[in-house]
Amino acid sequence: MKYLRWLVVALLAGLLGVLFVQYLSVHPLQMSAYLFATLVVLFILIVVLVVGFKRTSLVIAVFLAVGLFVVGHITMTRVILARDDPRPVPELTREPGDPGLGHTAVVYFTHGEPETYNPIGWINQFNEFDEQGIGFIPLFARPFFFNELRNKYLEVGTSNHRKMHQQMISSLEEAYRAEGDMSTKFYLSFLDDNPRPDAAAIQALNDGASKIIVSEVFLTISNHTAEGEEQIEDLHIEETFGIPVEFTGPLYDSQTLKSMFVHRANANIGDTDKSKVGILLVGHGQPDEWDVEWPTETDQELGFRYEVLDMLAADGYQPDNLSLAWMSFKEPKPAEMFEQFLQNDIEKLLFFSAAISADAIHSQYDIPELVHEADYPEGFPIINLGAWNDDPIVIQAIKEKIDPYMD
Repeated sequence: MKYLRWLVVALLAGLLGVLFVQYLSVHPLQMSAYLFATLVVLFILIVVLVVGFKRTSLVIAVFLAVGLFVVGHITMTRVILARDDPRPVPELTREPGDPGLGHTAVVYFTHGEPETYNPIGWINQFNEFDEQGIGFIPLFARPFFFNELRNKYLEVGTSNHRKMHQQMISSLEEAYRAEGDMSTKFYLSFLDDNPRPDAAAIQALNDGASKIIVSEVFLTISNHTAEGEEQIEDLHIEETFGIPVEFTGPLYDSQTLKSMFVHRANANIGDTDKSKVGILLVGHGQPDEWDVEWPTETDQELGFRYEVLDMLAADGYQPDNLSLAWMSFKEPKPAEMFEQFLQNDIEKLLFFSAAISADAIHSQYDIPELVHEADYPEGFPIINLGAWNDDPIVIQAIKEKIDPYMD
């Protein structure tokens, strides 16, 4: 019996670690239940320690509890990180060699983000970082990252990413219908949401497409575009069905997309003189280790934004009040540049989430939060011009990438 109290402490502490990780990472609707269970187990553990141990044995028991809590915490964290990506892929019902019905399918492929909190995208990202040896948030701290992500969703209510891309693909289809193209079919797909790009391609094949064009609605060539391309290439469509599959490439070289930033800025400065307007183009950023494997990500993002700054300057904005900033991994951060602009006596700040195709947690929460970290006068006008979104100029830029591959 004298060893039973030690076993109880060990079991309770390990369970506490498991429950605490689940509380930090579960869906908001489950938070209360796991918080209650965590507090109950913590209370029982404290009672057992206080009642069952004295002096030296109490100190040893506390250290044991802390150690087993860490074991439970790390074990549950590993279980969460091992979670499979459950997104379904439909059955391919088309027979090999079937040339299809003669129409073109456009698979609109973009990043994707769940409308409500779901950590699967970041679980995949953490696992990718680990495989590549990139140190990004220690294992023990990752549940706290999930909790922070969940809090962002709770703050903004929902991610508008899916809804906005649904609007964008609808606008893209309308643009083709307006030109008399009534046969091309359009399929939405996401890297980190449903449906996956290979699922969309399979649906296009099952619908009889005789040509597939993958519209890559990203800014740069990166591991993200490569992953989607690999999913589709693994279907061996050209070899199996004899129909072409074309990839448009992302939009870093689109002059039309660059012009959107100037047009949107001009539409939002009001009566403020351009020389008194500060404009920040905030990029996403990636770890330096990724720059070795995917230099296109940073190089193309920088080149794109520098050209936009040149276009803004040519349109009459003051070059000293135009700058790049980064959300993650790289410097400078938005607040630093905003404060520099204030030293130039700007009267208004505009900022873009320049590398993000549609509203997302980054553009709805992260980047605005970073901008507002600056020390600025109360009431100073700050205008968030957001992600690209369903802007007619953006739709035209996407269409211009697709057009060369149309029959």
